[in-house]
Amino acid sequence: MKKYLTLFALIGLMVSPSAWAQTEASSGGMMSMDSNQMALLIIIGVIIGVIILLLILMIYLMSFISAVFRKENPALAEEPSWWDSFKERFVTGDIEEEQAHEKLMSDHSYDGIQELDNFMPPWLQYVFIGTIVFAVGYYANYTVFGIGMTGIEEYEEELRIEAIAAESRSLTADASIDETNVTLDDSGPALGAGKTIFEANCAACHAIDGGGGVGPNLTDKYWLHGGDIKDVFAVVKYGVIEKGMVPWEDQLNPKEIQEVSSYILSLQGTTPAAPKDPQGELYSGGSTSESEAPAESMTAADTTAVVTPAE
Repeated sequence: MKKYLTLFALIGLMVSPSAWAQTEASSGGMMSMDSNQMALLIIIGVIIGVIILLLILMIYLMSFISAVFRKENPALAEEPSWWDSFKERFVTGDIEEEQAHEKLMSDHSYDGIQELDNFMPPWLQYVFIGTIVFAVGYYANYTVFGIGMTGIEEYEEELRIEAIAAESRSLTADASIDETNVTLDDSGPALGAGKTIFEANCAACHAIDGGGGVGPNLTDKYWLHGGDIKDVFAVVKYGVIEKGMVPWEDQLNPKEIQEVSSYILSLQGTTPAAPKDPQGELYSGGSTSESEAPAESMTAADTTAVVTPAE
């Protein structure tokens, strides 16, 4: 029975590192399982444990029956068991035959200790042959046939996959931008893209320099619907139907609306060629003051001015 226990112990030692690694790698996934999945996992574990116990019991019964047969039939006792045959052929070799030959090396004696010229155990021979076969296959796979990827190719492939993942994350983040979480993006690329969008869609009503035309002046501090980035974003996205400005949410994505809104706010303080008179209320740092709005901005002509991008 000890030899079977030894065999199972060796198998356990070989599989334990991978088992522990798998446990560590999947610990995060197990924490996210619901109760049904955890119950199913426990049931599967119990079933596997029962199967292993049955296998151990079966091997024990086989060894017990073999011992009974050997005891009743002396002829069978002289024959080696399958384990002894396996161990002699693949693990230890024929020790008695090796010990029958003189293995002492008389010229290798130090302090009364003589070196033995022992043979290489079969398992070590198979490991050595296996390393040679693996080395030949490894070299052919990466060098001769070119099937496997080199380290540089693997690195480039990982960069490609990460670039795709980064683009996907960026698209997801851009799609989630709305009037509740939009922020001012005053970076060069964003303002450049916003300027292109403004000149193509908004300049017809607000002038190329934002000074206003059919629509109001975008360079002063007076706003009809609020001068915060979220206010401007909402106006561009939903439009002002009663004033004639169409919504742009079907033609511009959230990122583009953020860019053009940021560009509009960057026009604050500039000097247009023909600025239109101020309209609306004075906006200063998140608040508006109706009392500070100029009288000329409250005329009937100005209150009907529209903010309409070009079609």
